[in-house]
Amino acid sequence: MAAIQFRQVRKTYGHGSKAVDVIHGIDAEIADGEFIVMVGPSGCGKSTLLRMVAGLEEISDGQIIIGERVVNELEPAQRDIAMVFQNYALYPHMTVRENMAYGLKIQRLPKAEIDQRVQRAAAILELDALLDRTPRQLSGGQRQRVAMGRAIVRKPAVFLFDEPLSNLDARLRVQMRLEIQKLHASLRTTSLYVTHDQVEAMTLGQRMIVMNRGVAEQIGTPAEVYARPATTFVASFIGSPPMNLLQGRLTSDGSGFETDGGEAQVRLPQALPAAARQPRIMGVRPEHLRLVSEGGLARLEVELVEALGAELLVHARCGKQAVVLRCAANVAVASGQHIGVDFDAADVHWFDVESLRRM
Repeated sequence: MAAIQFRQVRKTYGHGSKAVDVIHGIDAEIADGEFIVMVGPSGCGKSTLLRMVAGLEEISDGQIIIGERVVNELEPAQRDIAMVFQNYALYPHMTVRENMAYGLKIQRLPKAEIDQRVQRAAAILELDALLDRTPRQLSGGQRQRVAMGRAIVRKPAVFLFDEPLSNLDARLRVQMRLEIQKLHASLRTTSLYVTHDQVEAMTLGQRMIVMNRGVAEQIGTPAEVYARPATTFVASFIGSPPMNLLQGRLTSDGSGFETDGGEAQVRLPQALPAAARQPRIMGVRPEHLRLVSEGGLARLEVELVEALGAELLVHARCGKQAVVLRCAANVAVASGQHIGVDFDAADVHWFDVESLRRM
């Protein structure tokens, strides 16, 4: 196993006036045996950064260190990594056993050792009964387990996962998340996992790197990132539904928040200093808003109610700005209704309107 370090890592495509920067100086450290998830929307640079670790993309500037070695100039085969791809990349004419063993045969390992490694990986992934099948005889989840088995048999220092569950249906994704967690608990191999799915990021990662436009917006545990988002992007990306963000300014006495245009006002559970009246963004998560029968700190107009079985998502408006509430399924609320909401001072997040960073 080995730690991974990013030191001011940059990636630029093209030259001169046509140069396009896609990774903007990433600094991060992944401890030996840690499971890190890189999460962000399409085009944010997370897969590019992963491919730079794998040696499939050149590094324009900075250093990537695996263990004690700077790997910038090393070929993929020299980096002691194993990669699990989104599309499985299995050989269709080979059996499961042959697919898992192929990389070891290329390394010219003894047949007895190859058989031992394949059998051990098959046992870990519960593939014992499938070793003589070909990929077309397997389900999507089984194929993904074979792809992981092919990585396990190599005993690498680092596992790299490039959106490995995105081709699976919702039920299989839940099952495979559990399989990956069990795998890491068993092997304790340093792992770097890329996904655009924030549920995967929250459930799998010991820490997460939230990427946006080639920048690491925040690095921390899932709990830290959820409880104290560093920017409005993190606040709106992590959480389902995302955090409600209202733009405006404090009232003159600091006891309320007036949305832009002055079309709505929210009373605050705890007054803030009048000196803090500069424009700002107020954030409150949907589950922290409470419906009240009378009064409330804010009045909202309900636009739509989504019934999700055990809960309701209430889509409303505060003036001209959208707000979502998460409520119990037995709450009586309907479209067109005006409702009151309360929330606690500890659940309010403030962001700077210019930098969009946490205040």
